[in-house]
Amino acid sequence: MDSKISSSSSSSSSVIEHKAYARVGLLGNPSDVYYGRTISFAFSNFWACVQLRPSEELVITPHPTHDFVHFRSLDHLVNRLSSEGYYGGVRLLMAICKVFYSYCRENEINLHTRNFTLSYDTNIPRQTGLSGSSAIVCAALSCLLDFFDVRHLIKVEVRPNLVLAAEKELGIVAGLQDRVAQVYGGLVYMDFSQEHMEKLGHGIYTPMDINLLPPLYLIYADNPSDSGKVHSTVRQRWLDGDKLIISSMQEVAMVAEEGRTVLLEKDYSKLAALMNRNFDLRRRMFGDDVLGALNIEMVELARRVGAASKFTGSGGAVVVFCPDGPSQVKLLEENCQKAGFVFQPIQAVPSCLNEVDLKTLSS
Repeated sequence: MDSKISSSSSSSSSVIEHKAYARVGLLGNPSDVYYGRTISFAFSNFWACVQLRPSEELVITPHPTHDFVHFRSLDHLVNRLSSEGYYGGVRLLMAICKVFYSYCRENEINLHTRNFTLSYDTNIPRQTGLSGSSAIVCAALSCLLDFFDVRHLIKVEVRPNLVLAAEKELGIVAGLQDRVAQVYGGLVYMDFSQEHMEKLGHGIYTPMDINLLPPLYLIYADNPSDSGKVHSTVRQRWLDGDKLIISSMQEVAMVAEEGRTVLLEKDYSKLAALMNRNFDLRRRMFGDDVLGALNIEMVELARRVGAASKFTGSGGAVVVFCPDGPSQVKLLEENCQKAGFVFQPIQAVPSCLNEVDLKTLSS
């Protein structure tokens, strides 16, 4: 399905609203763009919400904070761009509208001609690797599916591709993993093997019970200024046939494959080892300059108290498992406070697929 994990619509006001949540790449990342495997899940600590209202004209409403266009001075404008960049949510909403329209036209899905107004809100921290951009796009796609009543005509497996295509329209470099987690909700095992990708155009996605997860925690920096500024050469090295990169990516994919069994068996000591192994492989491939000192410090801070830790995505936030229980959690929280990091329990959410979505799933 889409990224809707909670939605509401009112027939009296004809308002459609969908939420999509941040996601954690638990195991296997970044092998999703290298024909690998991953395990990810959506969690409710952070979300993006999109609202669609019928209107005479098609309107994309800027967010008062994230699409800021009024400044006190030129100095204020420049400082704002330096800290926040040029990127708000309006461009994301416009891009998914275009991709959705094009997909429907190419697949002979007829759309009515009524117009609408899209607006959004989000509390997903910027530059934390929690998939804030794709959450906005996922929520918007869900609104469009319902407004045009075509949810039953667009397969769940295809929807992450549409989200990714919208982001690629804007030059955002990403893979399918995040979009799958947000479209499906819950905990998902993903197989992106070359055979599946070339034959189907997408991976094989297997939902898992979120109750298989142990208590997990999130660490992130309020001001992720040092998120790794050096451009990575890993993609090009992989394309060039670099043996270290290829073998390491295969190992990362095996971490996810093994992790699936570990979760099903609730072998959490093994899960801790796999999480650490996943990060160590990423560090070996990308190097410290790419990962960024702040990101590495978050991982190592957790490891210093005996916890397992790794990036939730490409950096900016870390997912942590404390195998020794509450005392270890308390010590880690204290150390995070001293270091100036945010620390909080992760609230995983169940699958968001409804009956209509489930009927579109390939058998």
